[in-house]
Amino acid sequence: FCTPGQIEAEIDGVLDLTFDLLGAFGFEDFTLTLSTRPEKAVGSDDQWDLAEKSLKNTLDARGLEFEVEEGGGAFYGPKIDLNIRDAIGRSWQCTTVQFDFNLPERFGLSYIGEDGAEHQPLMVHRVIFGSLERFMGILIEHYGGAFPVWLAPVQATIIPISDRHLEYAKSVNDRLLAVGIRVETNDGNERMNAKIRGAQLQKIPYMLIVGDREIEADAVGVRLRSGEDLGALSLPDIINRIHSESENKAL
Repeated sequence: FCTPGQIEAEIDGVLDLTFDLLGAFGFEDFTLTLSTRPEKAVGSDDQWDLAEKSLKNTLDARGLEFEVEEGGGAFYGPKIDLNIRDAIGRSWQCTTVQFDFNLPERFGLSYIGEDGAEHQPLMVHRVIFGSLERFMGILIEHYGGAFPVWLAPVQATIIPISDRHLEYAKSVNDRLLAVGIRVETNDGNERMNAKIRGAQLQKIPYMLIVGDREIEADAVGVRLRSGEDLGALSLPDIINRIHSESENKAL
């Protein structure tokens, strides 16, 4: 809720939040649409004119390109729609910045202005991601299931070369869990190469191989899901690497 003098700053703040959050997930390609008053609408002409002008001014001030959809607004207010493009160029409707002239009237809302009189506030509501389930679907499509480390449900899987290495594998598992890394140990009966292949198919970012040499050095052999072999890393080194990628939201 805001006064007429506050609405452009409010819209600008919503766009800041939108670009920050979507950018963190790797979405940098956007299209914008400004939708204006439909034939049937609530609210006064002055409210619609002010709201449409404020939305346009905010987009112009940022130097953003946008299309105007005449008559495409909701009956209760104009809006900005933001579509994101995924890794293969598909467009998904995501963020909406929307005026609502209906609810302040229905709820009888008012504030005391600088002139000492009562005024009805303007209402701006926002939807950044749409529904959580839909946005998760967009993320899965965008990354093809190969989530960056900070988003991956399992960040690392530990693969013992043989059964005699299982105890050390579980020790490494516990040490990584203790510092907040999402890790699992593959203690199945498959051969090591089959376990590595399975982890790649599951698109787990890190495969940590443990055998005699790793036990002796208190280390792990590190493979990436891309197939790259990083060789042996000490536990502090692999912990720091995963933490750094997570904290920096590396993509």
